[in-house]
Amino acid sequence: MSTRAPQRWLDRFIPAALHIPPKEWLRAGLGALLGLLLAGGLTSVLFGSTVALHLMAPLAASAVLLFGVHSGALSQPWPLLGSYACAMAVGLGLHHLFGPSLLVVVLALLAVILLMCLLRCLHPPGAALAVSLALADPSLSQLGVAVVEPILLNALCLLLVAVVYNRLTGVRYPKIAAPRKDLHHTQDAPLAERVGLRSDDLDQALEEVGGFVDVTRDDLERIILATERHALQRSLGGISAAQVMSRDVQFAAPTDSLEQAWELLSRHRLKTLPVLDAERRLVGIVSLSDLVGPAMARARFSWRALFGRRRPVRLAQVMSPRVISVRSEQPASELVQLLCEQGLHCLPVLEQGQVVGVITQTDLIAALQRHLLQRAGDALDQRVPALGPVAVARRELA
Repeated sequence: MSTRAPQRWLDRFIPAALHIPPKEWLRAGLGALLGLLLAGGLTSVLFGSTVALHLMAPLAASAVLLFGVHSGALSQPWPLLGSYACAMAVGLGLHHLFGPSLLVVVLALLAVILLMCLLRCLHPPGAALAVSLALADPSLSQLGVAVVEPILLNALCLLLVAVVYNRLTGVRYPKIAAPRKDLHHTQDAPLAERVGLRSDDLDQALEEVGGFVDVTRDDLERIILATERHALQRSLGGISAAQVMSRDVQFAAPTDSLEQAWELLSRHRLKTLPVLDAERRLVGIVSLSDLVGPAMARARFSWRALFGRRRPVRLAQVMSPRVISVRSEQPASELVQLLCEQGLHCLPVLEQGQVVGVITQTDLIAALQRHLLQRAGDALDQRVPALGPVAVARRELA
């Protein structure tokens, strides 16, 4: 009997890789430690160590989510606070009506899950807290309704540490959906939604799954788009910026006038010009829209212009100093995203801080067209073997 079948059966029990570097493990562990120390210390001082220790178990579970799975939907502030509120209402209510028993535990678990789902604050430690309150240790029972105070103190302390610590360690928490940029201020949907993934596609997919997905909707969309980008780069055959860029760079200097910039743009039929200093370092970029305003202002009547005293406008006064540039080895899939989604017309290519080329939308379209024609030719060669020599000649001419 082959050993492959038992091996495949055993492989099913091996958990998938977390894709989390060890540095992140340490970061999450230290954050959870700080959160528990602050919450437990304050609770011990104000309400006694016995009360603090009995509330540590659900709080520790919450700490794992807030620091270890900070981007998850279960780890956001509302699930934490909302689930604790549900747990207090359910746990205290059932304990007051029926007292501690196994039936009360089961009812508390069922009720708190339903309530958390209804209020969109699903957070597993909330169920643990509801069960703890339903059983009500004597140290908690004697507090009565006042047990709400140490629980809220724990939750707020943990949340405060999570926000501050995660931000200080470079983690965006809480997760808030970034507003979509509308560069053209029209009724059209963004280009990526017109030809690719749309918001309603994601909603439909989530409905088809039919279960809870522990990732924020914004993060899920980013994961899908990143996957599409990697797949696009693979299909592009490793095309890089160096293969696409124009090497004969037309540029201006910061001291050039508006008239000189207009002449360069019109002569080469360009929309943007990189602005370089004497050492060919990129210091800014100027576009047609940057030049229109100053040009119209110069066309207005002015007494200073009438007597020949108007000073020439230099590009250093109108250029945009913040420029998005790329590296020569950057993949074409990232260029598509920059030129299409961010509304850029020109991407300077840098090597060792100097401009070695520029990529325009025209350059990228031409490269993509060439790649598509080559793939279509390869597919035709596979279907019609007799065209093989023709394909070889075509590649040599290219």
